[in-house]
Amino acid sequence: QVQLVESGGGLVQAGGSLRLSCVVSGSDFGRLTLAWYRQGPGIDRGLVANIGPDNNIWTYYDESVKGRFTISRDNTKNTLYLQMDNLKPEDSAVYWCRAGTYWGQGTHVTVSS
Repeated sequence: QVQLVESGGGLVQAGGSLRLSCVVSGSDFGRLTLAWYRQGPGIDRGLVANIGPDNNIWTYYDESVKGRFTISRDNTKNTLYLQMDNLKPEDSAVYWCRAGTYWGQGTHVTVSS
């Protein structure tokens, strides 16, 4: 069974940085397309960024995070990352990683102004 465990959320001031991690177990990690989603207060859950499998690396970013967030993967550690820089209060949300139909438990990010 595929399991995803996120970490790295927390409270940060506007302009600061956080790095989210998602350890994926129970799967052929290198072959997975992986994604980060988020849901802020009163907003539907939406795609933040995703990254292609190891044999066809591509990345996609929502317009709201382009130039500030970086998605990456470490196939030696079965880990997905989301580096978040220049954070804004509107980035405050619960963040989830996703692999196919599997989701992590979510991690909270709060950005104070």
